[in-house]
Amino acid sequence: MEIDRIIATLHTYERKVLPILKETSRFEDIASKTGLQKVEVMRALQWLQNKKLARIDKQLKEQIILDENGIKYKKNGLPEVKFLREISDNPISLESIQKQANLGKQETDICLGILRAMGAIQIKKNGSLTIQKTEIGKRLSGKVWPEEIFLQKDFPIYASDLSNDEKLVYNSLKKRHKILRINIAKIITAFPLELGKKAIEHGIGEDATIDRLTPEIIKSGAWKNKKLRSYDVRINVPNISGGRLHFVNQAIQYIKRIWLDMGFKEMTGNLVQTSFWDLDALFVPQDHPARDMQDTFYIKDPKYGKLPESIVKKVRAAHENGYTTRSKGWKYKWLEEIAKENLLRTHNTVLSAQTIAKLRKEDLPAKFFSVGKVFRNETLSWKSLFEFTQVEGIVMDPNANFRHLKGYLKEFFEKMGFPDVRIRPAHFAFTEPSAEVDVFHPIKKQWIELGGSGIFRPEMVKPLLGFECPVLAWGLGMERTIMEYYDIHDIREIYSNDLKKLREIKIWMK
Repeated sequence: MEIDRIIATLHTYERKVLPILKETSRFEDIASKTGLQKVEVMRALQWLQNKKLARIDKQLKEQIILDENGIKYKKNGLPEVKFLREISDNPISLESIQKQANLGKQETDICLGILRAMGAIQIKKNGSLTIQKTEIGKRLSGKVWPEEIFLQKDFPIYASDLSNDEKLVYNSLKKRHKILRINIAKIITAFPLELGKKAIEHGIGEDATIDRLTPEIIKSGAWKNKKLRSYDVRINVPNISGGRLHFVNQAIQYIKRIWLDMGFKEMTGNLVQTSFWDLDALFVPQDHPARDMQDTFYIKDPKYGKLPESIVKKVRAAHENGYTTRSKGWKYKWLEEIAKENLLRTHNTVLSAQTIAKLRKEDLPAKFFSVGKVFRNETLSWKSLFEFTQVEGIVMDPNANFRHLKGYLKEFFEKMGFPDVRIRPAHFAFTEPSAEVDVFHPIKKQWIELGGSGIFRPEMVKPLLGFECPVLAWGLGMERTIMEYYDIHDIREIYSNDLKKLREIKIWMK
């Protein structure tokens, strides 16, 4: 029989747990009655569910717990009750009540507010405050208050289990200071299914089988009178998701490996930078729209940072008159105060500028890359993020030209899975010539813009490096680059952190 085959596969934990499900469904009660640890009970329930013998239900419930004042009042009584019971039929001073009831000033004030609102007391002021019971107060003095009954419950309790009258008391007490504390608890219950009920009726026999042979069982011969547990290899098992890197981090590691394999060194730096390094050192004029608040996140505290004294004069000259580059510059008065403003870096080109400033002639040729977060004050949409990852690269070589730039970009994108790369003319403040980088989408059958590139202008390079030298540069949006591979059509989904999607998404294997 099928039922015999199923029973033969049951583990010792399952044999203990399944019959208990006819008596109780609460997880805690199951653990208590079986004598098993909670982890063992949970394991047994999951096995039973996989075999369609039981069903596990999980619910989130509002759990009520006594806080420090609740514990105190449960033991010593509510302060308003103690306060009222210390009042005789005659008026009595507030100080006397406070002393006799052993109440602090804060508790006394609370009592006055509660009892007065209930109409239980009258307060008179004749030099000092005197308190007198009303008829309502007299009736209340001889009764057990619903709040007292509530506090004597066996906590923790669940809000869903309260009666309508208890809910009124609960709603009143939870507004008061540190009487009740509310937790959201996961409640686990389990129920036998029809097949499980049949197995119970058929008879499971907790000690009828053994799971494994031990030296003791063999020596004693106990195995002779028992059956060895069977194993059903056809049974479905839960899908177990092992830990792994977020797919974005997988892509970042892959991208880094590409540049490292191509002989590049990695650049790193701070997320918070001065406007000097983020903009001024790149020959971006101080009246450029990119500096406006609608494009840039400025830091309020500290508002200003330090400038590199050895370079500031050269950068100032480049802006005002072109320095010694045969350029006329931007022809305006450059202000140091604007350059000192701190901001969240808007591109990783800031790292390129800082790297160039550290190099000497004998260090060339040199190749560097970075993969890191940048921030732009852009409207969040299906194609735009205000925080995203930029892939930055520079090549400094006296013999470098635009042809080499195209070669580096083509090789990178081929390794990323885009064999068709297109370079289009464009304009950027700190490169000349400049170009947009497009790749052909093999599914959408259209060209997609993924970043910008060019050769740094002498007005940027010479103040930092000390001499003119061709510097190939590019900045690429990583998120847009990987969207096709992961079949993501809304860029916001990349950082949605949907656990189900994260478990099912494929591993980067370009």
